[in-house]
Amino acid sequence: MIRIAILDLYEGHLNEGMRCLRQVVRQWSAASGTHIQVDEFEVRQKVELPDLSYDIYLSSGGPGSPLASEGSEWDNAYINWLQSVEEWNKDGNRSQKKFVFFICHSFQIVCRHYGVAVVTKRKSSAFGVFPTHRTTAGENEITFKGLNDPFYVVDSRKWQVVQPNHEKLKRKGAKILCIEKERPHVPYERAIMGIRFNPYMIGTQFHPEADAQGMSLHLQKEEKKRNIIKEFGAEKWHSMVEQLNDPDKIMWTYSHIIPNFLSNAAGVKNDLNDELGEDSGS
Repeated sequence: MIRIAILDLYEGHLNEGMRCLRQVVRQWSAASGTHIQVDEFEVRQKVELPDLSYDIYLSSGGPGSPLASEGSEWDNAYINWLQSVEEWNKDGNRSQKKFVFFICHSFQIVCRHYGVAVVTKRKSSAFGVFPTHRTTAGENEITFKGLNDPFYVVDSRKWQVVQPNHEKLKRKGAKILCIEKERPHVPYERAIMGIRFNPYMIGTQFHPEADAQGMSLHLQKEEKKRNIIKEFGAEKWHSMVEQLNDPDKIMWTYSHIIPNFLSNAAGVKNDLNDELGEDSGS
């Protein structure tokens, strides 16, 4: 039995992230034949944090500023939880380590806490399906096994992680795994899209849990479609729906990153790629 804790940072806002996380965990469990127990914790509204009895932790995205919450009750509790997991993993007498995956808002908070890069507001919101490029470290990252280069991600954020502090990254043994697509027509630094913080903790600024089919249906709901077109334009809406339906893009990312992470953490073979009818090779 593998015990998995999902940390919900959505603060009660309607979202697709939690549905996608529940689904990918359930599919991985069925495909790998792994028995699981999954519990959810409402971090921001109820200041709920899991104890150290879990094997794997998935920390979600969420709305708002990753800077404004610093010093708040829930943010302090979250950092204390993070430090307790670190202390557990550093204890040489504990052979069973705790694995953590940080997504988007969680990733930004951890980068802020560690000081490994600058967390800042974007000039404009990122929203859509975008190519992401692996670094040399990313090419050897077990969680990215089977991904193409570039691979495609769902990006939805008003904040970003940029300007890496290479000295702090080196001291921690952390490695940048992937970076934002190149945009030669704008004078902005490319954002850091993924970091391996240590052997047991990894995070991405994008949403690897995004389920293409479910997301496509969600975007075609009349109210959601109207809001996206109002904020980003009809061309962006059409482009995102089209790319979500491309099997080599978001569904490929969905069927590799989180399943790879779970399989590595649980020490089992990942069969979700085959379950979805996909070849796990590059």
